[in-house]
Amino acid sequence: MNTPKGFKTIVAIALLMVAVHLLNVLSGYSLIAFGLIPRTVPGLLGIVTSPFLHASFGHLFANLIPFLVMGTLVIIDGRARFMAVSAIIIALSGSLVWLFGFSGVHVGASSWVFGLWAYILCRAWYHKSWGNLISASVVALLYSGLIFGFLPRQGVSFEGHIAGAFAGFVAAKLLLSAPRSRFNAAR
Repeated sequence: MNTPKGFKTIVAIALLMVAVHLLNVLSGYSLIAFGLIPRTVPGLLGIVTSPFLHASFGHLFANLIPFLVMGTLVIIDGRARFMAVSAIIIALSGSLVWLFGFSGVHVGASSWVFGLWAYILCRAWYHKSWGNLISASVVALLYSGLIFGFLPRQGVSFEGHIAGAFAGFVAAKLLLSAPRSRFNAAR
């Protein structure tokens, strides 16, 4: 994978998050209605839409920087790998929050960020290399504070954080532990 090309993909996704947030602000935050609402039929759409919706500019930027860093560290292994990892994280974490989350609207890319974090840490376990070990060490050092996101706090979807980290572990297990996975062939 050509890293600059991969980084452009990550930046494009981040710019999409910014554009959606600007549209949300201009609409008086009406797009929040498309967030993930646990155990409701309309809330099912939020499994896919909630990572692109944010409650404020502060919320958006708190997710954008780690998404840019960790998304880049994952897409280095290829766009197909990044897309597979992201699809597993978004679908699984969203489904778990839909099933078990508190009864409110869940929005934000933090489940995705927590999933990328867990995936990068697990990748060093499944594919032992200096590059993966260094990536995992940098992520562990820079984002060790994410561990506090697992603690319940008012107005924070800690369920999303836990589900995202679990989904990142599952993505690593599915994509990296199988000896003949088509995603492993490029390694």
